[in-house]
Amino acid sequence: MKDKIQELLKRKEIAKLGGGEEKINDQHNKGKLSARERIELVVDEGTFEEIDMFVNHRAHDFGLDKIKLPGDGVITGFAKINGKPIVLYSQDFTVFGGSLSETHAEKIIKILNIAMKNGIPVLGLNDSGGARIQEGVNSLGGYADIFLLNTLASGVIPQISVILGPCAGGAVYSPAITDFIFMVRKSSYMFVTGPNVVKTVTHEDVSFEDLGGAETHAAKSGVAHFAFDNEIETLLNVRRLFSFLPSNFMDRPVDIPYNSEDIISDERLDIIIPDTPNKPYDMKEIINLLVDKQDFLEVHATYAENIIIGFGRIAGMSVGIVANQPQVLAGVLDINASVKAARFVRFCDAFNIPLLVLVDVPGFLPGTEQEWNGIIRHGAKLLFAFCEATVPKVTVITRKAYGGAYDVMNSKHIRGDFNYAWPTAEIAVMGPKGAVEIIFKKEIERSENPEAEIEIKLEEYIKKFSNPYIAAERGFIDDIILPRDTKSKLINAFHLLKTKVDKNPLKKHSNIPL
Repeated sequence: MKDKIQELLKRKEIAKLGGGEEKINDQHNKGKLSARERIELVVDEGTFEEIDMFVNHRAHDFGLDKIKLPGDGVITGFAKINGKPIVLYSQDFTVFGGSLSETHAEKIIKILNIAMKNGIPVLGLNDSGGARIQEGVNSLGGYADIFLLNTLASGVIPQISVILGPCAGGAVYSPAITDFIFMVRKSSYMFVTGPNVVKTVTHEDVSFEDLGGAETHAAKSGVAHFAFDNEIETLLNVRRLFSFLPSNFMDRPVDIPYNSEDIISDERLDIIIPDTPNKPYDMKEIINLLVDKQDFLEVHATYAENIIIGFGRIAGMSVGIVANQPQVLAGVLDINASVKAARFVRFCDAFNIPLLVLVDVPGFLPGTEQEWNGIIRHGAKLLFAFCEATVPKVTVITRKAYGGAYDVMNSKHIRGDFNYAWPTAEIAVMGPKGAVEIIFKKEIERSENPEAEIEIKLEEYIKKFSNPYIAAERGFIDDIILPRDTKSKLINAFHLLKTKVDKNPLKKHSNIPL
């Protein structure tokens, strides 16, 4: 018995070394952690339970029968993050470059199935050279099997992907299906075809970083939701994200203790909106004053910055926040902003996370580029997402809510539960000047002093329409509130809405305008 125990311990030690000390040192020299170090950093201490440690590949061609390394390039198992169970896999670049083989895929598929059956989130730590070429179609089939399970798990359990090295070719589509993607600047990249293929086909010279680095995907493509400077910061923020999420679609986010004495009127909110209607201000100042301890985890922070999305807590309750950003493009809705916010709204709705919507929107961005690229279809995605969502939805209009964008940004008409407005709110079909020039066109043309006539009509229009009172008279706004009292209003609303039940018509699935 003693000999058998010693043999087991020896085999485990060999498996834990992956591709060996030399290759682990190579990882460290590149500023990267090993696959096991990443697991230790992201999960609660002492909670990781590994499975399939001794699995090995079954390939015989191209000399693979002579190379057998336990684990086959991926570590799988289950653990806890913030005290809640998760399953995870961590690809090991020291073993065959982390390449995906048939058995490598089977290990990932096994934990995905465990996650689905038990209703717990999946965390994927990706660091792989792609499909294992020597295995041909077997490795390609392995990818497809993973894609299928990612798709079936979508909306059932949260799926988080962290890119910690290369992720190329077919490998990119598993993270792309998952809910959130983290990347590390200067050491991770994603692309369908690499720089060499791009140069051959399009004659473009481009570096790995410019083609598919973290900054590219965080700011230009929108593929990455988060980008950080190093692996430690990245993995700590993965833990932070998990703190806002439930385990599955039947669960709810965990409330954390909150001292009701902390709920005070904050007069700083009374002075944020400028007196000049066209002067920008930073919506993030408002968000930080509304969320507990100014703790706001922004998603897509550098992509489509004219809209802000992210997670915060209000009186200990996890909420998803969608807010127009007047500092960027005056907060208009364009294609990228619409798609960015729509997917976030659908995620929150899938996992019972209440939505807070802060509105200061002058409309949709005009122009041929937007129209020709489908602003109608893409804008409809955000409208569709809000209409479809049955979670608690609370809206606060801080300033402008013009035209169709007023409807789209969780108005009462599309099942907003509580819709508030600050006294600075302007709810109208369009901006006052444009409206006056249309409505009073003939009077202005006949006037001896057109500019003075515009000013007179402008004052008349603003007094009548560019305010929240007509909407409140119709019940489209539930209350016009003092900015300083916003947080207490939100707390009371979200507390009441904890027992909300709303359903959509029975159907196989909807057909969002993709």
